[in-house]
Amino acid sequence: MTLADYMAACLLHPEHGYYATRDPLGAAGDFTTAPEISQMFGEMLGLCLAQAWMDQGAPAAFVLAELGPGRGTLMTDVLRATARVPGFHDALRLHLVEASPPLRAEQAARLQGRAPTWHETAESLPEGPLYLLANEFFDALPIRQFLRSDGGWRERMVGLTDDAPVSGLAAATPVAALDHRLADTTAGHLVETCAPAAALAQEIGARIARHGGAALVIDYGGWRSFGDTFQALKDHRPADPFAAPGAADLTAHVDFEALARAAAPARTSQMTPQGVFLERLGITARAEALAQGLSGSALHSHVAAHRRLTHPDEMGSLFKVMALFPDGAPPPPGLEPRVSHDDP
Repeated sequence: MTLADYMAACLLHPEHGYYATRDPLGAAGDFTTAPEISQMFGEMLGLCLAQAWMDQGAPAAFVLAELGPGRGTLMTDVLRATARVPGFHDALRLHLVEASPPLRAEQAARLQGRAPTWHETAESLPEGPLYLLANEFFDALPIRQFLRSDGGWRERMVGLTDDAPVSGLAAATPVAALDHRLADTTAGHLVETCAPAAALAQEIGARIARHGGAALVIDYGGWRSFGDTFQALKDHRPADPFAAPGAADLTAHVDFEALARAAAPARTSQMTPQGVFLERLGITARAEALAQGLSGSALHSHVAAHRRLTHPDEMGSLFKVMALFPDGAPPPPGLEPRVSHDDP
């Protein structure tokens, strides 16, 4: 099978898949996301979307959506931070795209009173202005890998040896979808593609171009795929992605260039480091305000959380932010418009 088929089976199998069988977040899980580190992350994103909503004329009804909402922590912080934005809560209709039954249950508990509607896929979101968050969502979508050779591209495949998954390479063949990568690769170079990510960016971009809105994509990755980034996490440590199918989180770095190309006719912002984005939104001022009532270990944890979210040696540079927004509207605060498809 392809690597994409392997990832999809390991993560999404209805009985044995990783997301179907557990809550992967927090100290007892396998990884921790930015919303679980500090409330400041969700507050900044919420106010950013609210300003984008106002910049586009404050539509009287809109869809507020999140892809892969985890425990509902991010959306809880977004709603708290925007509670005093006049008209924002009256206009929003909350929709969550979540495939995991355990996580849906946690989201329902945290967001009771907001009456969220759940969806299996983004395609079933209602039509209308769309203000959307995707934090660490695209990295979990199944990828394919191709190694360039003298005879074309050799796709990485997954098979069995002694009943254990192992990877290998298919025979070399031309791949039309990778013709645009012939100019910047040579034999021995590996590139990754993610058809589900491109399709989703196209869907979101088309909706925003049609009805207005904004989407914030926050994930680790870069501009244009290059090299093997397929990885597994278990108990907050790197693991062999083929050792225990369904028992570890599988991810790959996000190709922001591919998302930007697929999102047309919506416009996209420049790809911006998370730390720069959060600083532009005022996270340090917010951190200083919250620190006023803290001391001891609580203050130490708060300072450490701010550093983890923003510092270049932590999540500040590894994670990137890119927005989708309609032609004729400004990009969401903290981001700058991208001039051409060749610029990150």
